[in-house]
Amino acid sequence: MFPKNCWYVACTPDEFADQPLGRQICGERIAFYRDGAGKVAAVEDFCPHRGAPLSLGYIEDGQLVCGYHGLKMGRDGKTLSMPKQRVGGFPCVKSYPVEERYGFVWVWTGDAALANPDDIPQLHWAESPDWAYGGGLYHIACDYRLMIDNLMDLTHETYVHASSIGQKEIDEAPVKTRTVDGEVVTSRFMDNIQAPPFWQAALRANGLADDVPVDRWQICRFNPPSHVLIEVGVAHAGHGGYDAAPQHKANSIVVDFITPETETSHWYFWGMARNFKADDAALTDQIREGQGGIFAEDMEMLERQQRNLTEFPERKLLKLDIDAGGVQARRIIDKLLQQEQAASTQRIASVGV
Repeated sequence: MFPKNCWYVACTPDEFADQPLGRQICGERIAFYRDGAGKVAAVEDFCPHRGAPLSLGYIEDGQLVCGYHGLKMGRDGKTLSMPKQRVGGFPCVKSYPVEERYGFVWVWTGDAALANPDDIPQLHWAESPDWAYGGGLYHIACDYRLMIDNLMDLTHETYVHASSIGQKEIDEAPVKTRTVDGEVVTSRFMDNIQAPPFWQAALRANGLADDVPVDRWQICRFNPPSHVLIEVGVAHAGHGGYDAAPQHKANSIVVDFITPETETSHWYFWGMARNFKADDAALTDQIREGQGGIFAEDMEMLERQQRNLTEFPERKLLKLDIDAGGVQARRIIDKLLQQEQAASTQRIASVGV
């Protein structure tokens, strides 16, 4: 259902600032914490003594202490000590490759020997002082691939987000989808239209008139296993649209990191990076609040969609040209799954020999 030999966003550092964090990712229950050196660690959320969740414990001298009977666990999954007990022979629990980068914690749930931090996607906006970022996290009760479908086809904005970013010109504009070097790109351009409410506010925030015609763009980029970054924006009409100079436009990157929890639930890390008024914290909060409300509308739709699909698994879904982005993204995911399955089968066969 989900590839494991890849990096997923697991959490943000603030989520385990005071105590360990337990989170299920790709079907694996994991405890996240900081060790004595201040580095993020991730181990199976399972105490080898009585099976209690280690995430319900606490940190002492950089070690994860089980909150049930005081067993101490190292970042490598090895039991270190337990009051008045001999535990040196306890089996190790699984530990996970984990990296802290760009304000997120990334975890690898597959074969640890294959984990290469260089494969974590580069996020230029996260390291530049010219950009500001604000976002949040939703837990959504649907297959993570439904969210990818949703983000790779923004036609739904006209209907789901009619009061904020939706407008009829979206589903009237042609969609172009292509796959280049493993990246699926779906793009839509709308010329000489009126900006919807969200983008009117963005224009005003950037010191631009909000009541004149604009050129609008949406460029959705899917990269495996489940990352979708969307270039969005508007420019005063006649100034070059997407290529307009900064003084004529308001543009951003919608950030979507989609991390599977189970086959019918996922963690959705959403946000927006912008390169105008980057030092305006109040504007960042305002955009975060507005964007959070927009994504809440998606959440309701997707969870109800999942209920229907679960109740009627035999029904075949239809595919149109607007679905091409999601379809091609799923093909890439399926290929990754096939490669992992083949590698697993080969390892089992070699052990048998």
